[in-house]
Amino acid sequence: MSKHALEEASDNGATDLEDLIGYNLKRAYIIVQSGFRDAQGEGGFSPRVFTALALTVKFPNITQSALARKMGIERSGLVAIVDELESKALLARARVPGDRRVQALVPTEAGQQAYDAAMASVRAHEQDVFSNMSESEKKTLLDLLRKVRKNEVS
Repeated sequence: MSKHALEEASDNGATDLEDLIGYNLKRAYIIVQSGFRDAQGEGGFSPRVFTALALTVKFPNITQSALARKMGIERSGLVAIVDELESKALLARARVPGDRRVQALVPTEAGQQAYDAAMASVRAHEQDVFSNMSESEKKTLLDLLRKVRKNEVS
């Protein structure tokens, strides 16, 4: 195939990948994640750290093991995330009554405020990214993604 023919084929953009749901999900995720980081600004939350804070706000006194399960990550992978949030005084560790080996995670007042501000920027970012969709289309997309997630292995 000539150089020109190769360039023309790549410019066309129509490949077998375009028919794959996973490929399109990944490409969409890259767009959403990149914009998420921009929306958070310099020194803002990464998606994983934001998720951990959001879940801690929603489920105060959650254990690290339960948080890792909800996030779909290994508990060992959560340690650095919790350490980061704790070093910024956004969450604190608390004792679990009756089990001295387990610590619960509790958002601080600063953590709640940081979450509220971050959530506002995330919502604005998503409004921008999905501005070419109607409210009905966004609801359908969210419903379909939730349906896919029901197959998640715990």
